[in-house]
Amino acid sequence: MHHDAIAVIDFGGQYAHLIATKVRRHHVLAEIRQPEDPTEEFKGYKGIIVSGSPALASKGEDSAYNKGIYDLDIPILGLCFGHQEIAQHYGGKVVHGGREWGHADMHLTGDHPMFEGLGPVEQVWMSHFDSVAEIGPEFKELGYTVLGSGKQHRYAAIGSDTLKRYGFQFHAEVDDTPNGDRMIANFVLGVCGCTPSWSMDRYIDEQVQRIREQVGGNSVFLLASGGVDSTVAAKLFANALGPDRLRLLHIDNGLMRKEESRKVVEMFKLLDLEKSLHFVDASEDFLEALHGVVEPEQKRTLIGNTFIEVFEREARRLGIEDHLLGQGTIYPDTIETGGTKRADTIKTHHNRVPIIAEMMARGRVVEPLVELYKVEVRELGEKLGIPSKLIWRHPFPGPGLGVRLLCSEGLEDTAALKELSADVESAASSFGLSTTVLPIKSVGVKADVRSYEHPVLITGKAEWGEILEASGTILKEVAGINRCLLNLVSETPQALKPLAATTTRERLDLLREADAIVMEGLRRYGLYDSIWQCPTVLVPLEIDGKGRELCIIRPVHSERAMTASAARLPEELLQELKSQILALPGISGVAFDLTSKPPGTIEWE
Repeated sequence: MHHDAIAVIDFGGQYAHLIATKVRRHHVLAEIRQPEDPTEEFKGYKGIIVSGSPALASKGEDSAYNKGIYDLDIPILGLCFGHQEIAQHYGGKVVHGGREWGHADMHLTGDHPMFEGLGPVEQVWMSHFDSVAEIGPEFKELGYTVLGSGKQHRYAAIGSDTLKRYGFQFHAEVDDTPNGDRMIANFVLGVCGCTPSWSMDRYIDEQVQRIREQVGGNSVFLLASGGVDSTVAAKLFANALGPDRLRLLHIDNGLMRKEESRKVVEMFKLLDLEKSLHFVDASEDFLEALHGVVEPEQKRTLIGNTFIEVFEREARRLGIEDHLLGQGTIYPDTIETGGTKRADTIKTHHNRVPIIAEMMARGRVVEPLVELYKVEVRELGEKLGIPSKLIWRHPFPGPGLGVRLLCSEGLEDTAALKELSADVESAASSFGLSTTVLPIKSVGVKADVRSYEHPVLITGKAEWGEILEASGTILKEVAGINRCLLNLVSETPQALKPLAATTTRERLDLLREADAIVMEGLRRYGLYDSIWQCPTVLVPLEIDGKGRELCIIRPVHSERAMTASAARLPEELLQELKSQILALPGISGVAFDLTSKPPGTIEWE
């Protein structure tokens, strides 16, 4: 069957495949294309969407792509970097400045088909360093945002109905632009005139066929963590190949949650896959590999390499070395690892380490979910008949608690912290809250580029909205900061001391207990299902001479993990969690992560 299709040009932005996903949600086929693809290959599409990018349009970065697309008589929509490229191509000007992170209110200049059915002010999601400063003669401004100072930030949306060219500075594709789906639908169904005919059922049929073609007469050996992704992948492999040609390996890497491995084994029994399942306790292998290691990227790579070493050892023991490696890799794993030509490496996922890349080059890896996001994986799992209680578990990272247990050499850059502290105090001066720059760093993402920067601890009493406003102001105005935390202990810390610490069984056991307290609290208050994910993090930081670990609670709302916003918890629950966690041995304080993604990733490493 022929389907109308939209081409999504991937410039390496974090959300390129999310654009395709959002188009497919409207039952229109979307296909990822590269900026260098020949013009001829775009002629069959009903429209083109140009993605964001870590490149700077103002500096002419990544400008040597095929601009022949602009000569085609089909509509084109640019998002973020794509918006800036369209503006420049048609006589506008892009400058390096006017950065915005997170939510912004876009004021529409009037009615337009791209915003049909929407109000005069729309909440949108921004993540950019560059801005459009001027537009060409055939374009008009469709919308602008207002900065905290009251000054207009021009050209948040532009368009030329004559040329059928449109640009949004914001990311309509992310869930944090509440009506972004409607905007994309207006472009795809309205402006482009696509007929909706694509479905997830068709995707399942296509993937079953692809699995059979790639695997041929061989079998598949899947690393089965028990998370949503690997569980859905296991069921899809079983449907495509039959359970006799599938082997599942669950590895207890010592980085699991409390009682997690036991629950995983029970789950695969529930799915009638217990005959395919093998279990191994390899916690000592992983702890030995991580001994003395501090740097987050090195930790992730070592965890990924150790998974493969254990996998290969178990394959030899079971006599199935010739099996292909199956993985439940989803698109955020690929894009955050810099897995496309232009994408910046935000953090290396365990299923994207160099050993895996080598196996992929030899055709030894099968990944049926690699184009999907978590929400699509869950939809796929439901269509495959997997029980809802397994599909809607909180996502758990492949490296497990290894990326929630921060490590440190115990060093402190006093001069840099002093300068940052002054800038933060200035930005937050109008809110009446105390701020403390912490002498540690965590991973974040800004304008599709990895950051490794300091968090700020906010102490004081204020309404939730005011605290979020203070956090947003700090993150927008101060470079070198990528997270804001709310101090759940009432006193402003006076003395902070980063401590030397690495991954040990004792620290992991402490984190397991703190994590179990948080998970039980969410369930007790009926909040587990409404929250996407809630990492509990330990940071080796002594506060006012107390304890060795700062515990951070990170509940977020999200759908695809490419963006996220802090989930508010009831004050009563926060106080209960604080009291229970502070009662654990060695805890120096408890904080609540207020940060959206961007600029902070969901996980801290």
